[in-house]
Amino acid sequence: MSNQAGSIQVGDTIPSVTLKWLTDNGMQEVTTDELFKGKKVVLFSVPGAFTPTCSAKHLPGFVQQADALKAKGVDSIICLAVNDPFVMRAWGDKGGVGDKVKMLPDGNATFTTALGLTMDGSAHGLGTRGQRFALVAEDGKVTHVAVEAPGKFEVSSAEAVLEKV
Repeated sequence: MSNQAGSIQVGDTIPSVTLKWLTDNGMQEVTTDELFKGKKVVLFSVPGAFTPTCSAKHLPGFVQQADALKAKGVDSIICLAVNDPFVMRAWGDKGGVGDKVKMLPDGNATFTTALGLTMDGSAHGLGTRGQRFALVAEDGKVTHVAVEAPGKFEVSSAEAVLEKV
């Protein structure tokens, strides 16, 4: 699917945003610059932790394909969701991600908004959320981006991304 007008595109730089995530050492700040600079990164976004497609297919696919992605030079795999740090940590634990996938919370949708990839989930009681998408960035520059059509799960799967890295 083509991207929405105003959303991040191939050749764009990852926006510089500071987020908070829960680590073994408590709540920590992390910047997107730290996460992307000098690295090849796969970032995939889900509308919500613990939601059906996200939990049954999207996250598990990246956990299963982590070694294959890393064999193709990927330094880091990041799961992004507009959820709080506690939920993202619990979802990662439940999903058995270990150190294969970094669970990045975007509780205020700051990063997702900067990417231009929010969606209005109000009709489902979800408020502002992130669209389902995946992107690849090298040293902070986007080399591939795929945004799903509403209700679809095709172009942002781990298998689809594996073909693009």
